[in-house]
Amino acid sequence: MEARYATRKQQLLAECQVAPEIFDQVLPRLATFMAPFVETFCRQELDQHAHTYLCGLLSDLARKNVESIAYRFGQDRLPLQRFMGWAPWEDAPLRQELTRQVAEQWGHADGVLVFDPSSFPKSGPESVGVARQWCGRLGKVDNCQVAVYLGYVSGQGHTLVDMRLYLPKEWTTDKARLDKAGVPNDHRGYRSRHQLALDMLQASGTRLPHGWIAGDDEMGRPYWFRRRLDGLGERSMLAVPGNTLMRDLETAPPEHNSRGRRPQRPWQRVDAWSASLEEGAWKRIDVRDGSQGPLVVDVVKRRVVARTPRRQQGDEALV
Repeated sequence: MEARYATRKQQLLAECQVAPEIFDQVLPRLATFMAPFVETFCRQELDQHAHTYLCGLLSDLARKNVESIAYRFGQDRLPLQRFMGWAPWEDAPLRQELTRQVAEQWGHADGVLVFDPSSFPKSGPESVGVARQWCGRLGKVDNCQVAVYLGYVSGQGHTLVDMRLYLPKEWTTDKARLDKAGVPNDHRGYRSRHQLALDMLQASGTRLPHGWIAGDDEMGRPYWFRRRLDGLGERSMLAVPGNTLMRDLETAPPEHNSRGRRPQRPWQRVDAWSASLEEGAWKRIDVRDGSQGPLVVDVVKRRVVARTPRRQQGDEALV
């Protein structure tokens, strides 16, 4: 880490320190903040459990599980466990209220919707959706859950606004396992991670003003997903895997000897193509401060076409 950034990091960490007297003033305001969210609950008991649980998450507890939170506030653990585990209340209205507030306070026409799959290691087979699958946090295939998150970014700030838990196919075909885990009947059909992202776009896209959709190379991998966003009139900036095949439309096509069909530009892997570009083609941008130093990226803009799953030339795009 550069010396100048080490100093800057210490300054940033110092700004994150919250004095105890300030924190004590925040808790009484929590009920006011929660009011529009918990008004969807049908009983005051649920309202109180929600308040207790959030206070526990903001407390000084080392382990913030339901049992520890209940005992921290002198309550029996069973009612709070029931509220968090199996009580029949809908979480969708809470996310809708969050979306409304984000759109009202941070919404901007140039906002960005960000889709991001994230995984959570799990040791047992009981948690909903747990399976041996790629776990980004561990960097290998292992037992984990996967969810797709929707974030919103504008000049005012950034926050998460929605999420969907991914159910692997082995779960959606095992009725006994679904019953035991309490998965609702209308969530038992298989949906790929990209279909879950489109579900969230349909639910929140019109309520969150935005000009772009962004995502990592997992989101940008399938050609059909990129085409679907284009068909919806969305502008997207999605990473793609390095082995994605494309043609650079800004390079000269092969010479034609006037016989037969005109030769096409060759297909190239994205990683090989980017490595072949001259140094002067790139522009360096300092994006922001990161945990290990300034986040700096090199960018280039070119007109390209990607190869479709049917080995055909897709529509023109910018990279």
